[in-house]
Amino acid sequence: MAIVNVTPDSFSDGGQFDSVQEAVERALRYVEEGADWLDIGGESTRPGAAAVDVNEELERVIPVIEGIRQHSSVPISIDTSKAQVMQAAVESGATMINDVCALQQPGALDVAAKLQVPICLMHMQGTPRTMQQNPHYNNVVEDVLHFLDTRKQACIEAGIALDDILFDPGYGFGKSVSHNYSLVAGIASLAATGHKVLVGMSRKSMIGAVTGRPVEDRLAGSIVLATLAMQNGAHILRVHDVKETVDAVKIFQTYQQYAN
Repeated sequence: MAIVNVTPDSFSDGGQFDSVQEAVERALRYVEEGADWLDIGGESTRPGAAAVDVNEELERVIPVIEGIRQHSSVPISIDTSKAQVMQAAVESGATMINDVCALQQPGALDVAAKLQVPICLMHMQGTPRTMQQNPHYNNVVEDVLHFLDTRKQACIEAGIALDDILFDPGYGFGKSVSHNYSLVAGIASLAATGHKVLVGMSRKSMIGAVTGRPVEDRLAGSIVLATLAMQNGAHILRVHDVKETVDAVKIFQTYQQYAN
């Protein structure tokens, strides 16, 4: 899953796509490089990020989705927590909702149920503005599993099909470095629930904290984490560096043929 942030302030690629044309061209290039999904986001959720109103978010993402749809039928995920954006994005061609708030914002659960597209529920402790202020868990893997199971039940009660629910442990969203790496090892526990697991660790601070590398120099760490995620049962890798990650996936899958 290739990340296409149409934002001025995302932690890694904010401001890179200052026009609809640039964003669409980059998205189509990701597809050529092997992306199976495109994840379009119009509001940064990095620690301390400012909120974006619904109209501005719509103005950022809808033209990009429409532009991609003029050239490609690739599955598109809309990265949003707002019900109105979910509705408009799916009507414009998005085929999945990726929500860092796990459908807890006003109207989101009802709209998602009505749209009948796959939903990725992510765990976050706190909000993007506060989430890194001393996050605490009794047992991070068990606590995240409990939260996601609770949100899954809410989805089922709202009429969302069980097979349409994906889990994302939310790396960097209200987690310390140790929490994040515990959750890498914990991917197997998430996968054991039977739900597809989406992971997003690409270029994140959990890499920089270990390697000392700045955001723009975290490719090697991102590839290692993607490989560990696959080994532990992740189904979807949400990444910035598509071509390199596709190579890693091919090597891992070839290795698995001989290892088994």
